[in-house]
Amino acid sequence: MNCSKHITDLRENIKQARNQGKKIILIPTMGFLHKGHLSMAEHARRQDNSRSKLYIVMSIFVNPLQFGPNEDYEKYPRDLAGDSKLAGEAGVDLLFTPSVHEMYPEGQNLTTVNISGITDELCGVRRPGHFQGVATVVNKLFNIVLPDFAYFGQKDYQQVTVLKQMAEDLNIPVEIIVFPTVREKDGLAMSSRNLYLSPQEREEAPVLFRSLQEGAALIAAGEKQPEIVREKIMQRIRNESNGKIEYVEVRKANNLAKLNTINCPVVIALAVEFGRTRLIDNVLVEV
Repeated sequence: MNCSKHITDLRENIKQARNQGKKIILIPTMGFLHKGHLSMAEHARRQDNSRSKLYIVMSIFVNPLQFGPNEDYEKYPRDLAGDSKLAGEAGVDLLFTPSVHEMYPEGQNLTTVNISGITDELCGVRRPGHFQGVATVVNKLFNIVLPDFAYFGQKDYQQVTVLKQMAEDLNIPVEIIVFPTVREKDGLAMSSRNLYLSPQEREEAPVLFRSLQEGAALIAAGEKQPEIVREKIMQRIRNESNGKIEYVEVRKANNLAKLNTINCPVVIALAVEFGRTRLIDNVLVEV
């Protein structure tokens, strides 16, 4: 596996791969890799064990633009040595680990990317500017790498929806592929921030997936009222944990629009704080 901290080196490696007729896959991450990240690389590698058709680029960059002033940028878990080992074992061809200065030479971008509407609700309410930071850095990565495919996890459903909208609106020639959320045995969605949970909080946190499953079962059984589904989910979280609910929402799956009646595919999404740790999760429900 090659490693690069610099855009010029990265581009030279990608140029060589393209000259060999390979398609480029980008997997953007903030590091502290877990099975959710690695499973995407492993999936791609299984499609091309001979390394003759695909070139897998994984980026590790803790992006300061997407963290608010009171969030955990400085404390966000980092383990570059461990990540490098895991990425290599998963079949990554090139690990891109730029510094903040490499990505933002002037300390910040004078140009940012803002997607209106879908960034103003759900996680956007409590995290103003977050999705602008995400869209800006992913747009930069798309322009730097010029991937044919970009892989993201479903756990960050609103983020994926925002990035799909960005790619469509800006005519970015990349196919965004979304992978199902990878979970622990007890259902908790894998996340780098799970490290922050105390033993008691970790014991309580799987209630999120159980409550989402209960909501999905209600819809599958014929429930059409989003508010009834929301209340059932919130009741279970309150009964089985000390988690502080930020939001529970039932939205249209394709664009996160509100709906009065459940009559199309939906995503049930939530954000809940356990102590100082904010966890998000979601499930898709076909109707």
